[in-house]
Amino acid sequence: MHAAGAPPITASTSTWPVYSAPRVDRRYLSIRAWTSLYSDSENHHYSRRSQQYWDKFYKLHKNKFFKDRHYLEKDWRSYFDDEIESSHGKVVLEVGCGAGNTIFPLIATFPNLYVHACDFSPNAITLVKSHANFSAEKMNAFVCDATKDDLCVNVMPSTVDVVTLIFTLSAVSPGKMASILENCKKVLKPNGHILLRDYAVGDSAQVKLHDRDQMISENFYFRGDGTALDTCHIWSFMIASSFLLFHRGSKAGNP
Repeated sequence: MHAAGAPPITASTSTWPVYSAPRVDRRYLSIRAWTSLYSDSENHHYSRRSQQYWDKFYKLHKNKFFKDRHYLEKDWRSYFDDEIESSHGKVVLEVGCGAGNTIFPLIATFPNLYVHACDFSPNAITLVKSHANFSAEKMNAFVCDATKDDLCVNVMPSTVDVVTLIFTLSAVSPGKMASILENCKKVLKPNGHILLRDYAVGDSAQVKLHDRDQMISENFYFRGDGTALDTCHIWSFMIASSFLLFHRGSKAGNP
């Protein structure tokens, strides 16, 4: 995904990579036929208290719940490789960094990176700063709700090469997705990139949560610990916003 101001990309369809589509249970594609229990997900209990539930999550599980995401260095190496950059390397912003399962593997593989990392959970940021590999000289970790807090308070405008959103958009209600991307746009360089990996309709995460008792609104669910999960609106939002997105993940539904 290119930032605003970048030249348009044209390519022959014959040169596009071909990826086989995963098999999807049709029950979850016809979910519109269901009657949503809560038509206004923004005002639902789990949406309004999202920060509170995620903060409890990181207080309970600390950095032991999610595995380090070493697959990113393989799938997206060209975006982080700093061989053609200055000695200071590229600048990365991880939005929704959690306990650091994305940023620390990246720093280990690409030591010249400078990383900004934010999360709306204070406990998550505490875990990042207490990590054995945290370096204040190479990392800037701060609490921020990217749906409403201006990223430019902690990150200079137009200075970031790559923004990563790894299982982040699915954790917010659909109506707030645009706010996050607009916020990221302000700190992104004109030729920068936003890299996205997330859940999709019909994958294993939705299969586990398809019970109507766990549905806030269409394709928007809450887990047993109160944290929320969207499985469909991300793709629809990207198409509606005229973004072209190619996704090549390792294993769907595996954070």
